Amino acid sequence: MSGQQQWTLLAVMALLVLTVTAGEGGKAEKQGKKDRKSDCGEWQWSVCVANEGDCGLGTREGTRTGTDCKQTIKTQRCKIPCNWKKQFGGECKYDFQAWGECDLVTGKKNRTGVLKRALMDATCPNTVSATKPCGKIPKTKLQDSSK
Repeated sequence: MSGQQQWTLLAVMALLVLTVTAGEGGKAEKQGKKDRKSDCGEWQWSVCVANEGDCGLGTREGTRTGTDCKQTIKTQRCKIPCNWKKQFGGECKYDFQAWGECDLVTGKKNRTGVLKRALMDATCPNTVSATKPCGKIPKTKLQDSSK
């Protein structure tokens, strides 16, 4: 093997070593990004809150914690079934009070209704009570742990 062939072979081997080393460095960088994503906590979702009235289309809010999370709050569309009124029967019409304050223990709020009219001689309770989930979960401020 001549001197020129030896240099060419040596140059090719050096280039091959550099290529493999650079490729491994890229894998380590990608792995580092994956490790940082694991710092993000699971999404915690609020109950669905109707856009109008007590049921139908609405939104719920999700939050998560983590120092490297790109997104810590997001909103998602949802739907609340409009069947809670059916439990009182179609023949019984009630005047409902405004919804009460949220009970932080149960995560629900209540209101009562007083019988307004019983259609077709229906037998209806004089008062009824309805329950629904409270609104959005309170936003928590993330604290910087480096301070």
